[in-house]
Amino acid sequence: MKFLHLRAIFRMKNNLFLFVFVCFTSILLGQIHEVGFSIGGSNYIGDIGRGNYINPNKVAAGLFYKYNKNPRIVLRTAYSFIPIQGDDQNASSTFRKDRELNFSNTIHELSFGIEYNFYEYDISSEDKTWTPYLLFELVGFNYKNADSYTTSGTLISGNKTSFAIPFGIGYKSKLYRNLAFAFETKFRYTFEDDLDFISNSTPDVNIEGTGNDWYVFTGFSFIYTFGRPACYTNGL
Repeated sequence: MKFLHLRAIFRMKNNLFLFVFVCFTSILLGQIHEVGFSIGGSNYIGDIGRGNYINPNKVAAGLFYKYNKNPRIVLRTAYSFIPIQGDDQNASSTFRKDRELNFSNTIHELSFGIEYNFYEYDISSEDKTWTPYLLFELVGFNYKNADSYTTSGTLISGNKTSFAIPFGIGYKSKLYRNLAFAFETKFRYTFEDDLDFISNSTPDVNIEGTGNDWYVFTGFSFIYTFGRPACYTNGL
């Protein structure tokens, strides 16, 4: 009887150890993964055209991957294709309207960052399926720039890679089963003043200030969630 009792205790300990091990390794290796795409509009704030911070006027898009470290913290990386344009005829200032400059450019952006959820987010639950969130990222981007000018003042364009200080805000919610959606606005303050091809060094062009350019991406994201570990599942 004593042998059978010890054997039962040993079996129970083994089962408990196996359960804890499966949970622990699942959390380390699994957690929640998300992939998806974003579609929306972009605008820039600089020396040409309107000065509104949110004024989408070009279609922009992106692809992303997210790793849900826990219900509050999400690690993410994304590639975004962000066309921008500006036209002085759309500006509110008489100075810009009279100047009549315009431009278009395309930004290719790679970002790494963190989403911080205001509330715990878990689309497999009954009551944690939506939350607003803040977004903090590191951003590198490539664009066409004003590389140099000829003696007659003609622009010779080049390609330039730079960095931006990004931040954003969004809202996300479960859509259906493993699908979710988000709406977010991402602001990028750059260290450059030539996204619009003009700066203080541009020949024969008057500008109003010396501030660096911004660009903004506002849009919807469609998200597919997968990889929830067994010990964290509630009926996906």
